[in-house]
Amino acid sequence: MFSFFAPTLLRILVAVAFGFIAYVHYKRREELKVSLGVWLWIALAIEVLIALSLFLGYYTQIGALAGIIMSGTQAWYAKSHPRATPLCRVDYIFLKVICLSLLISGAGALAFDIPL
Repeated sequence: MFSFFAPTLLRILVAVAFGFIAYVHYKRREELKVSLGVWLWIALAIEVLIALSLFLGYYTQIGALAGIIMSGTQAWYAKSHPRATPLCRVDYIFLKVICLSLLISGAGALAFDIPL
């Protein structure tokens, strides 16, 4: 009966995680500006857009696809620059799998999405 809300909970969890990642990147912006340069602001903007898209449920599958790409990039980047990534590599892999689940299964309750 309540199975329709499972993707909603996953969607909100991933949105909070990407919001946290964006917050940590913004907090460490002076330190990360040296190694990342302009890519810091691009990554920060993408993370905020992913978090907003998933939290509000607006174009969730596009946000989930961007989340898959971003979490894969962050997992790869976590090995060479551990200070620039607030989560460990396994957490990014979990985020990637949850985003893949949202991409395949849909957005859940109270969301607007395109059919794939």
